[in-house]
Amino acid sequence: MSNEQNAAVPGSHSEADLAQAFKELQQGEQTAAALENHLESLEKKIEALLAQAEKAEQELKDGPADAEKSKTEEGSSS
Repeated sequence: MSNEQNAAVPGSHSEADLAQAFKELQQGEQTAAALENHLESLEKKIEALLAQAEKAEQELKDGPADAEKSKTEEGSSS
C-alpha cells in the first residue's frame, strides 16, 4: 500500500504540469488566432495592391493603343 501512496505524490506533480501545459496551450492558441487575424489583414492589403497594380498595368497597355488610334485618326483627317 505504501507504493500506492507514493505514486499519488508524483501524480499530483503531474497534474500541476498538465495544468501548466493547458495554460500554455491556451496562450499559444490565442497567439495563433492573433497572428491569423493579422495575416488576413495583410492578405487583404496585398490583394488591393495587386488589383491596383494590375489596373495600372492595363491602363499602360491600353494607353499606347489609344495614342495610336488618335494619331491614325489625325493623319486621315488631314
